[in-house]
Amino acid sequence: IAIIGGTGLSSIPPEIFAEPILHQTRFGPAHLLSISYNYVEPAKLYFLARHGARHGLAPHQINYRANIAALVDLDVTSVFATNAVGSLRLDLPVGSLVLLSDFIDFTCARPLSYLAEGEPWKHTDFSIPYSMELRSVIQRAADELEIPLVSKGTYLCCDGPRFESPAEIRMFAQWGADVVGMTGLPEAIFAREAGLAYASIAIVANLGAGLSTTPVSHEQVTEVMSQWVAPVREVLMHAAGILAETPPASS
Repeated sequence: IAIIGGTGLSSIPPEIFAEPILHQTRFGPAHLLSISYNYVEPAKLYFLARHGARHGLAPHQINYRANIAALVDLDVTSVFATNAVGSLRLDLPVGSLVLLSDFIDFTCARPLSYLAEGEPWKHTDFSIPYSMELRSVIQRAADELEIPLVSKGTYLCCDGPRFESPAEIRMFAQWGADVVGMTGLPEAIFAREAGLAYASIAIVANLGAGLSTTPVSHEQVTEVMSQWVAPVREVLMHAAGILAETPPASS
């Protein structure tokens, strides 16, 4: 089992024993933490900071292929992730937690497939974009911890690293997206292509441009995420424990 942490969730509290791993893949190196068996015994749990341990990588600089390849090499089969997002709806205020159920890929400068040039390829089905089994586990964990979680939402991913314009926010909302971010794709796509079950919680860190009179800022996003990182991490750690007892049947 692996947890991929986004903005705000780039480290593990010191009370959780974790061993750093630098894993070389065919796409380059990936940095992970191996967490003690105590939390998900008999399974193995890994933590991967998407932006690097010190949040040094911008969304377009992340080596999504290497990260997924490292999880495959380490025999991971299930991935829980987090994404800091902007809300496209006034009824999804800052601080909302959304269990993603669908996506729109608006990226245009990233690899289109996990598979490398020359490797056998096939068209991949995304009728169900996120693992139903893992989403069910996350929902159960949130319910048991009494942490409010919006049960579904459509995520639109942009390349970044800039924030979106008001016109883009209006367009994305008209398309049917609920939240917008910069890192959820192609990560979810690559996970599916690699045969991994994948699900993600989106944390609303700001309202999209034009929905508020307050300018969107990186500092604001980081501040909001710092307030929500503990409950989100608790949900995902609890979900990992549940999953270790009842692994999903499929992705």
